[in-house]
Amino acid sequence: MSVALQPSTRRGYALGSVATGTFGTVPGLLLLPYLTDTIGVAAALAGLIVVVPKLWDVLLDPVAGRISDRSTHRDGPRRPFLIRAGLALAVCFALMFAGPTSPTTLGAAWVVVTFLLCATAYSFFQVPFVAMPAEMTPDYAERTRIMTWRVVVLALAILLSGATAPVVVNAFGGEPTSRGYTVMGGYVAVVIALGTVGAWWGTRHAPRHHVRAATGTIVDQLRLVAAAPDFRALLATFVVQALGIGVMLAAVAYVANQLLDSPGAATFLFAAFVGPALLVTPLWERAFGQRGKRAGYVASSLFLVAGALGLLASLGAVTAVVYPAAALVGIGYAGAQVFPLAMLPDAAAHDAEVTGENRIGVYTGVWTAGETLGLALGPGLFALILAIGGYVSSSAETTVAQPGSALTAIGVGFSLVPAVLIAVSLVFLRGYRLDERVTR
Repeated sequence: MSVALQPSTRRGYALGSVATGTFGTVPGLLLLPYLTDTIGVAAALAGLIVVVPKLWDVLLDPVAGRISDRSTHRDGPRRPFLIRAGLALAVCFALMFAGPTSPTTLGAAWVVVTFLLCATAYSFFQVPFVAMPAEMTPDYAERTRIMTWRVVVLALAILLSGATAPVVVNAFGGEPTSRGYTVMGGYVAVVIALGTVGAWWGTRHAPRHHVRAATGTIVDQLRLVAAAPDFRALLATFVVQALGIGVMLAAVAYVANQLLDSPGAATFLFAAFVGPALLVTPLWERAFGQRGKRAGYVASSLFLVAGALGLLASLGAVTAVVYPAAALVGIGYAGAQVFPLAMLPDAAAHDAEVTGENRIGVYTGVWTAGETLGLALGPGLFALILAIGGYVSSSAETTVAQPGSALTAIGVGFSLVPAVLIAVSLVFLRGYRLDERVTR
């Protein structure tokens, strides 16, 4: 069935990726160095601080999905959550970088509490947002078009936030001081708020192909979702890849400062990562429109692996290789977002069609929990790699030279570890068969 949406609705929905892309990028990029190099938290503890609030999201996301499934608001089950939770996220993000930096214990505690509030708000924004495409259209191809727009905006958001957030930090005092981080937190909060309002307003005319809410407890729904083999295979693939991307993102600031010896290199790395995605995202859709989404997911993942391996050149500060390799990662990342995000509503809607019950929010809640877990564990894993390599933390008052083992750990965590994780993830994707059934 062909049920095309208005272009304005696709674009309006895609604006939500401004909020998700920004919040998914900036903490992974800057929160760990903020903790280790401004507040003075030890690397291993800083990694734990970054991970714990996100683990709360893992528990909360399916609950948020279930709550939105049961919503009977006149504006639909999902949109009211966008505006309320999105604006709350913006406020909490600004607060996270506006707290005390000394003593170290107080600064760390402030980050834990505010990051936990951010994670809670994000859960109630992201889960309903991801659930919407399955209800906006029953069309297999239209969902890919929706995701193409979403990933283009996602790439723009990552480029804007990831490239400019470090610039703001440096422009207002540099990494060792807290003032630059405070200004950056306010700036990023404004970006999140704009994306939130845009998505809420832009989807006001979106159709809703809604079915009745599923009966039973949240545990019953989770059990049914976990039993869906296609969704299980897709989720495992995406979570492992999110872990790899999370490790890579966490390493960017360290690579720029310690291996490339230039804080400004973080901006160039992000431009190299994300810039190509703006150009190739529509090409991924065209290239695999007839071959199937799974085939496109595999191909784009292989680009990711190849690019990550090329980033090993960062150990020798060979920028002539590092930046093209980062661009290759960006090309792969575009497809590795478009295809799984288009496959998710296929799996959720397929279940709704078969059972006649709406548990789409639970599906997306579990999905978001998995993605959150992967992205959260990424900085934690990188912090562990730093600790194993003997990385020495510092505070705003002091800077230290890093041992060679720490520099090696940074380079390996930036390249080889993500490459291995993404390659391994494709083993799970072999279990996804929904493409074959839908496209026959």
